[in-house]
Amino acid sequence: MEAVLGQVEQLPALLAVSRSALVRDWDSLTLDRALEWALREALERRLRRAQPYPPLGFPALGRCPQLLGLALLENRALPPAACHRLLRGFLQPPGSGAGSEPSACAAPPLPRPEPELSGGGGGGAAAAGRLREEKRQPWLCGALEQLPQPRSLQVVAAALALLGSPHGCQASAAGDGCTAELLLSWLLGNQERISAFCLCLPGSLLAFLAGRYSQLSRVYLDLLTGWGSRLLYDPLQGRWIKSCHEKAELSWEELRERFNCLCQGSTVLKEQTQAALKLLKTWDGDFEVRGLSVWTDLLLEVEEKNANVQTQKQREQLQKRANVVNFI
Repeated sequence: MEAVLGQVEQLPALLAVSRSALVRDWDSLTLDRALEWALREALERRLRRAQPYPPLGFPALGRCPQLLGLALLENRALPPAACHRLLRGFLQPPGSGAGSEPSACAAPPLPRPEPELSGGGGGGAAAAGRLREEKRQPWLCGALEQLPQPRSLQVVAAALALLGSPHGCQASAAGDGCTAELLLSWLLGNQERISAFCLCLPGSLLAFLAGRYSQLSRVYLDLLTGWGSRLLYDPLQGRWIKSCHEKAELSWEELRERFNCLCQGSTVLKEQTQAALKLLKTWDGDFEVRGLSVWTDLLLEVEEKNANVQTQKQREQLQKRANVVNFI
């Protein structure tokens, strides 16, 4: 018993370490040991004696893995490999028991569905799945709310990227879809949040996510349209400039880079982006001369970029054929 209490007294120190730069040297094994340590039971008076920050009480013992996981997610010093492993633990559906990934940081266990929901037939199973996810949503969204921006947005992006990757999470496809829906619902449910999400992340990552989540691609294109419409052409500088420098919106160069990334994505995303630009160009007067419409200029830039990429691919293919001929 004394040995267990001795370990409990070190739990506040472990939480403090999880928020420090020392986690830079943590590997997957160290992370697993830390999460296992965080599961130890103890008396509340021992926790209070240690005077941790934030204060820990006996009710917090049941969610120590979540507290530790949130502290680690908030810490930028955590290496990417350990961060991805931690995210997989958070995203593991409750009670899945599949795969070799640790589930200590997964959402708390949920009650089994009522008998009438778990009865025979696909409808009962679907209803049970919805019930579990509805109970899980407050915990997941609450965890995200505890992380400061832009860290919470970076965590959501990493989670969506894992769920959208064919080799990301070990959970079932249905579980992945439900979790992605929860994350997207939290993200898209607040206009300021989704705007900050699309402003703080690189264009290449946003294009990757937009290619996998149609809800996100539509909102992202709408935001780009709004930001582009507020650019003004300065004839003295010969370039598009922000209408208000104080606002955290995209510059012409940033806007062009975002559209180019979208057009380098999947075929569907590329066609959707080009169709949107052509429609905006038509609505804005359908000009063919630069400097009159931001959409004309963007469309010309995108088409020129695509032509250059296509030419480069053709050159690479010709070079490969030449290498094969020379080898023969």
